[in-house]
Parts: sequence; structure tokens; C-alpha cells
Amino acid sequence: MPYELPELGYAYDSLEPYIDETTMRIHHDKHHATYVKKLNEALAGHEELQDKPIYDLIRNLSSVSEEVRTAVRNHGGGHLNHSIFWMILKKNVKPSGEILTAIKKSFGSFEQFQEQFKKAALGQFGSGWAWLVLNPASKKLEIVSTPNQDNPVTNGKIPLMCVDVWEHAYYLKYQNKRDEYVDNFFNVINWKAINENFLKSR
Repeated sequence: MPYELPELGYAYDSLEPYIDETTMRIHHDKHHATYVKKLNEALAGHEELQDKPIYDLIRNLSSVSEEVRTAVRNHGGGHLNHSIFWMILKKNVKPSGEILTAIKKSFGSFEQFQEQFKKAALGQFGSGWAWLVLNPASKKLEIVSTPNQDNPVTNGKIPLMCVDVWEHAYYLKYQNKRDEYVDNFFNVINWKAINENFLKSR
């Protein structure tokens, strides 16, 4: 099977004190690993899907056989979402570059972007994600939220960054204080990686 759990690329405790080491170990080694395992199991016998990059598989979800579409949506989406999430985490990286210019143009200011992004993250009922995406049609940045493990690429949007608001992402440290978790998330955003995502997306 082609899908593998990606390495974090940094130490489990490197996001302390904002995201704790224990949460990172469980989140990556258990939750994400399970999505990969179940995705590979779902695709057994569907060789036509096994060699597709995960981004393409989720982007073209409607073309996946109904027999496995729900499993691909849930487990493949979980794999893709977490792969993006790990990539955009790093402490002490200030927003800069063309993504900062685009954010100010789209939302009025960086502070207004933060407010709207937090609102999307807190407004997601139950489990899900908040995203900063590029809309290829309008060529503008947008903030969207998705339930469960859905990814905005399925709806034609290009994901640039995300925050996981499933309880497993924050409950050990923050319990039910999702707002505090989202506030602290802004201390561990790798804006260099997001700027690279933005440049590639254009």
C-alpha cells in the first residue's frame, strides 16, 4: 500500500508550552497512524486508487467508487489534513512575505484575519477544522471550516493552513477551553511554510 505516516520533522516537545509533548505523540503516532492504516485497508483490492497522491485522491473524491468513498473521505481526509497540519507548525515564526500582504488585502489587517480565523475554529460544531484557503476562481484568500475530516480541496479550494479542533488535538492540555487552544495556536504557526504554500498555489 502506498500511504505512509509522515515524520513530523521536529521533536515532539518542540511546540511546548503551547502544544504539549504527550498530545503530539498521541496525535501523530496514534490518531494519524490509524487514519493511514484504515485508508490502506479500505483501498485493498482497489489498485486503481492506490498509486494516487493523497491530495489528488481527496480532491477527486466524487470519482472514487461508492463502495469505499466514505472510508476514503474519512481516513484519507484524516491523513491529508494531518499531513498539512504538521507541516505548518513551528514556534517563533512571524508572518511575512507575500502571504502577509495577501492576508491584509483580503481581511483588512492581520488582526482581523486572526479574529475571523478564531471565529471559524470556535464556531465549528463538534469535530472539524478551520482553514485558510485560496479560492482559484476569485484568486482571493478565504477562511472556511469543515466537519470531521473533510478537506476544502474537495470543494475546489486550495488549503494553505489549518487548525485541528477535534478534541484529541487539545483536550489533554486545555480540556474544554478550545478558545485558549486556538489563541495559543497562533504562537506555533510556521508562516514560512504557509508562504511557500501560497506561492505554489498561484
